[in-house]
Amino acid sequence: MSSVLIKDLTLKYDHLTILDKLNMDIAEGEFLVLLGASGCGKSTLLNCIAGLLDISEGEIHINGENVTWAEPSERGIGMVFQSYALYPQMTVEGNLTFGLKNAKVPKQEIVKRVAKVAEILQIESLLKRKPAALSGGQRQRVAIGRALVREVKVFLFDEPLSNLDAKLRADLRIELKLLHKRLKSTIIYVTHDQVEAMTLADRIAVMKNGVVQQLDTPNGIFHRPINRFVADFIGSPSMNFFEGELVAGDSITFSTKDLVFNVSNYEFINTGAVSCKASLGIRPEAVLTGEHIPENFFRCEISVELVEPMGSDTLVWTKLGGENFRFRMDGKASVKTGDKLTIGFDPSSSSMFNAETEDRI
Repeated sequence: MSSVLIKDLTLKYDHLTILDKLNMDIAEGEFLVLLGASGCGKSTLLNCIAGLLDISEGEIHINGENVTWAEPSERGIGMVFQSYALYPQMTVEGNLTFGLKNAKVPKQEIVKRVAKVAEILQIESLLKRKPAALSGGQRQRVAIGRALVREVKVFLFDEPLSNLDAKLRADLRIELKLLHKRLKSTIIYVTHDQVEAMTLADRIAVMKNGVVQQLDTPNGIFHRPINRFVADFIGSPSMNFFEGELVAGDSITFSTKDLVFNVSNYEFINTGAVSCKASLGIRPEAVLTGEHIPENFFRCEISVELVEPMGSDTLVWTKLGGENFRFRMDGKASVKTGDKLTIGFDPSSSSMFNAETEDRI
């Protein structure tokens, strides 16, 4: 069953199109992440769903009801913003109960809901404090709690962790995932942080210029990006690319000025490979070194140009086929600038994109 259904949603300001005929079907209980760079339209889309912006064309359905022109308070949603937006003069308890009192919820029901949410978010000891006496993480918990007390089925999160430090973001990511598992509510979550997207989402919608480029599971987006933009955007560090030509003959090869890869076992989207100008992408995680390289892999010797120790692994930079090329090694690997290494990877497990359309081949 659809929890949120978006049909041909378009948003225009004068002659500028912000969102263009966007369609999306979000299942009940799904955790969907809208991911993209600043200005891609992800927060704008969230505000359209919330009713904070009037759309130009299309429809928005929440829990089977057409809410395209309904007021935000009538849509059955709870929203958490990037800024905590707490009332500074009120206690935590006052912030949690304010909306419920305005909605004329019975007093006993308010007490019950606040106690339940405080327990879930572990903020029972903070109820009598004011926001100024809270840490950033505690304030964000209160902001989340203010949405939860409404007991709705759809929650909208607009970059709620971006103001927090790295460790606190990681801790709250885990809490949000556990919270979703416990509530089983639908969550639509906006972020520009791909780590958040990959770890939290059931599905990710990667956006660019108001258009969803790919809507898929985290694994699907990482391992089978639909176009060059998604391939380059997802991954840290991003994918290595070679520019060259795909040639279909007795065997299928991808060749650059200096390199030739056999890609006969590549899984093409369309049956029958077509010769064309193309890009071939290799994830840094797909590169092996030394004795770990299988016989059927492409292999070559490289010179290490830069080493970035990252604790759990080591990022190594080199040149391959005239292009910058990076790959990961074990964090305990003994490697330094100037070392010679044998590396290898399977070209048939790469991602290839048409050079003209940038779509996956």
